[in-house]
Amino acid sequence: MTDDLTVTRNDEAHRYEVHVDGELGGFLEFRPAGEGRVALPHTEVDSSFKGKGLGSALASEALSDLARRGDAIIPTCPFVAHYLREHDVPGLIIDWPREEDAADSADPGEPA
Repeated sequence: MTDDLTVTRNDEAHRYEVHVDGELGGFLEFRPAGEGRVALPHTEVDSSFKGKGLGSALASEALSDLARRGDAIIPTCPFVAHYLREHDVPGLIIDWPREEDAADSADPGEPA
């Protein structure tokens, strides 16, 4: 991808956002889950940016930031869980949810 890509944390909206040439291309939601834990329930990439690697770039930057902050993450979003099964994020503490919890958090159109 040759476009200008940036990932930022938007604490007010409780999400990480990926921008392409200044345009919002997607987001990864987070929510505090108590005791230094953060749940990651949903990731979304605008359909006009699908297939350009935005989801992976977003996950990589967001998870690296959470690792630097020392937060344990709960990956209930199927996309984030899949990303973590294929990529190592140094220093990231993962609190894997039970299978039925992950399935319950999936959107109807997402595989659990």
